Amino acid sequence: MDITTMLFALALGNLSLAAALFFYEYERGKSLSWSTWAIAKQCQAVAWLLLYFNGSGVVPDAVSIPVGYGVLFVGVGLEAGALWESAGRLAWRRIAYPVMGLSVALFLACYAIDEAGMRVVAGALILGVLYLAGAAALARGWRGGSMLHRFLIISITLLALLVAARGILVLTMPEGWGWLSKGLLQVLASAALYLLMLLNGFGYLLLAREHQRVELDRLALVDPLTDLPNRRSFFAALAPWMALARRPGQPSSLVMLDFDQFKRVNDSYGHPAGDTVLRCVAEVCKRQLRDSDQLGRLVGVEFALLLPRTGIDEAMLVAERIRAAVEASPVKTERAMISMTASFGVTVIRPDDSTVSLFKRADEALRAAKEGGRNKVVAAPAAAAPPV
Repeated sequence: MDITTMLFALALGNLSLAAALFFYEYERGKSLSWSTWAIAKQCQAVAWLLLYFNGSGVVPDAVSIPVGYGVLFVGVGLEAGALWESAGRLAWRRIAYPVMGLSVALFLACYAIDEAGMRVVAGALILGVLYLAGAAALARGWRGGSMLHRFLIISITLLALLVAARGILVLTMPEGWGWLSKGLLQVLASAALYLLMLLNGFGYLLLAREHQRVELDRLALVDPLTDLPNRRSFFAALAPWMALARRPGQPSSLVMLDFDQFKRVNDSYGHPAGDTVLRCVAEVCKRQLRDSDQLGRLVGVEFALLLPRTGIDEAMLVAERIRAAVEASPVKTERAMISMTASFGVTVIRPDDSTVSLFKRADEALRAAKEGGRNKVVAAPAAAAPPV
C-alpha cells in the first residue's frame, strides 16, 4: 500500500469510526467525552482527506499541508482530551487547548523555515507527543485495568514512540540508519498512524463497552441512590456469618433501622428532596461504622446493618451512636433544612436462625421501637434457656 492510499484509508477509517459512534450512541444521551471523541475523529478524517488530496495534486500544498496538519493536531489532541475526560480529569481543556494552539504555531513556523525536512520533523514529534498524552490518560487506570486496557496502553505508547522516532531520525540521520532507509521509515510511521487510528477508535469503543458491563454488574449489587449494598448483596454478605453462628465463638449481630415518618418528607418537599435526605442520612450512618460492618438498603427507607463479631450489648451501643448521629444531622435541601430520626431493632444471630427467623425477630424489635415513640433502640428478647 503506497502512502497516498494509506492517507485515503486513514480518512475513511476515521469517518467510519465517527459513524459507528453516532449509531452506538443514537438512543442514549451522549456524554461530553463521547462528543469530544466524535469531533476528534471527524477532524482527523478531514485532515487526512486534505493530505490525501495534496498527494493526489487536487489541493495546493500551501493549503493542504498547513491546514491538514493543523486540523490533524486538533483532532489527535481532542482524542487525548476525551481519554483524559473519561479518566476523570474534567479540566483537561485548560491545558489541551493551549497545547494544540502551540503545536499548530510550531508546525507552521517549521513549515515556513523548511517545507520538507522541518515539516516532517515537527509533524512526527507533535503527533507522537499528542498520542503519548492519550496513552498517559489510559495509564491512570493501569492498576485496576483489564488486559484489554493494559494492551491498549502498551500498544499506543509503542506506536506513538515509533511515530516520534521518524521525526528524530529525520533530524539526526536524514539519509536513514543502516537498513532503516528514509522510505522504509516513512512506511513504518504511516503504518503506525493507521494502527493508532484503529486502536484509539475501536479500543475506545471496546473500553466503553467494558465499563458499561462493569457498571451493570455493580448496579446488580449496589443501590444506585445511596451507593450501599442492595438486598441481594446484603443477604450474600450475611450468609457466611449465619453459618459461623452455628460454631462456638464470638456472636454477630443484626440491626434493622427505619427512618421515622419519612413519607412526610416526600409529601411536603417532593421526591428529589426525599432522595437527598435519604442519601445524606445514609452517609451519616456509614460514618459511624467500622470497616468490617456492613450497611445495606433492603427496601424503601428500611436498612439492615450486619455487625460481625459483635455481641448484643456492643450492637446496642453502635445503634445508639447511629441514632444520635442521625438526630443531630439535619439535611440541607433546596427548600428546607430537614431533621430526621430513626428507629432500631437489634438482635444477635443465633445458631438455629434462618434468614426468615432472624429478620422476623429484628423486625419485631424495630416495630416495638416505632410503637414506643420512635427514635429509639430496642433489643429483641434473648433466646430462652434450653430446658435442663
